[in-house]
Amino acid sequence: MSAHHQPATWAAGPMAGPQSPWQVEASTPLQALLESPTCPPPLRHALQTTLTWQFRCETPLRQVLASPRVAPQFVAALLACGALAAMRGEREGTREPVEALLEAGHGGHVRSLVVPALAGVRWGEAHVARAAADEPIVAAWATVAFNGQHVRQARLALTGVWDVPARLARTVDLLVGGPVDEARICTVAEAVEAEATPTGDYLGSLEYRRAMAGVLTRRALLACLGAAGGGR
Repeated sequence: MSAHHQPATWAAGPMAGPQSPWQVEASTPLQALLESPTCPPPLRHALQTTLTWQFRCETPLRQVLASPRVAPQFVAALLACGALAAMRGEREGTREPVEALLEAGHGGHVRSLVVPALAGVRWGEAHVARAAADEPIVAAWATVAFNGQHVRQARLALTGVWDVPARLARTVDLLVGGPVDEARICTVAEAVEAEATPTGDYLGSLEYRRAMAGVLTRRALLACLGAAGGGR
């Protein structure tokens, strides 16, 4: 790791949110989302740690969905949570996964956002940055849902390793259907590292970003299990 980069940090925990889906209007300022007592923990974490109070007060949710580069960590958290967008206009009455919405560029046509009930799902986040207060160079946001000891669903969104601000990694599906241990997590981390398609810049070379995709995937998934500890 380059000397001018901070060590990777992480956060984790169970979803202590509501048993029912969480729905907010797209016109809602981000600060109001943060102040909602039922805001899902990963979204709260992204809002608190990467965005200023002024930005949160001035920026509605719809603006972030239309221009995800203004808040990539929050968008990644939405992707990890499996958020759905209820559309307006010609698409009134339909719901699109946020990943499909972003790919199609329909963010400005969202009426409201729905996050599925996440009680019992575990989440983890890991990132690396030049300084603690800086936007992460690379970050990984993960959620894992279990059926007994086996993984029912896993979602992993990364920033800093694609040609878009945030995107889901497909290879995390390797976890689904089996138990989770460090060996399986390492296998997924290696697959995510191979899947990532970063572009190098002054903050980190292509090789550095690709390597961090694997390292941070492992830490975020371990954090989901409580193996990486809580806190930052």
